[in-house]
Amino acid sequence: MEKSLQTMIANMPEKTGKSLEEWKKILQSKNFEKHGQAVNYLKKEHQVTHGFANTIVTLSKKDTKAPEDLIENQYKGKENLIPIYKKLISIVNDFGNDVTITPKKTSVSIIRKRQFALIKPATKTRIDLGLKLKDKPTTERLGNSGPFGTMCTHRVQLNSIADVDNQLINWLKEAYEKSV
Repeated sequence: MEKSLQTMIANMPEKTGKSLEEWKKILQSKNFEKHGQAVNYLKKEHQVTHGFANTIVTLSKKDTKAPEDLIENQYKGKENLIPIYKKLISIVNDFGNDVTITPKKTSVSIIRKRQFALIKPATKTRIDLGLKLKDKPTTERLGNSGPFGTMCTHRVQLNSIADVDNQLINWLKEAYEKSV
């Protein structure tokens, strides 16, 4: 389990008033059809922040796979991209202990108070890194959000670990700093 996820679960009683197991029982009694409905319920009815609400809902699903399994499945047949993914995770974890890594079925959300980056193995040879950089113009490298739609404002295509350079790290840091 990612260090930041373990920390989030450990801090859950202090930050939300309940343990993960207590939240799971509450959500099981409600039977929400959609992920977003459960997240909104926790935010509105229990004043849980979005990051915690999203994590609680994700970890409360009965058929939820472990975060490691979700990541492993994303990179099946794309194992050559794992070093790029691990480097990105290492970088965002160094930004602060308020970063939450949330693996999903096809991507990994990077959240502070809200999502500021999204990592998705797009092809067998490329990771798409989505960034929230409002009001930043696009460039040849810092393209429009493409398939990410409104989840991100920009997308950077990464084909090798060398693409994770200082310019990219600065964009990631900027997106992190704007996500307060």
